[in-house]
Amino acid sequence: MSALGLKIIDTAVHDANAWINEVDARTDWDDKRRSYRLLRQVLHVIRDHLNVDEAAQLGAQLPTLIRGIYYEGWNPSSTPVVERTTAGFVDRVQAGFDNDPMGDADHAIAAVIDVLDAHVSRGEMDDVKSTFTNKIRRLF
Repeated sequence: MSALGLKIIDTAVHDANAWINEVDARTDWDDKRRSYRLLRQVLHVIRDHLNVDEAAQLGAQLPTLIRGIYYEGWNPSSTPVVERTTAGFVDRVQAGFDNDPMGDADHAIAAVIDVLDAHVSRGEMDDVKSTFTNKIRRLF
């Protein structure tokens, strides 16, 4: 029997927690709220950089609740926001941490990218990565 009565909801919650736990383990933060914020922020920065079709293709491969986080607050008419520098990409991610600096931001961002690489098809991740400059791809 499902804890909440609907197996699909239980599965969605389980999958979202698994992703957050993976980010938390890869960052060594031991702070799931912070890892959630990191996952959310990196997903938003990537999403906002992609054209609408590519953003939708990536979103289609995300688990249900992670997909909701990914699309939260999205305004497709103001995208893509083309980011050309690693510092600009990191600054956009860091913006979600206001007075709580990430520390090693490159490592933290790479943790989220590693989780994406583990769960999203190689072809889709190659498409996403190809939209960024070589300098930003170093984070991937």
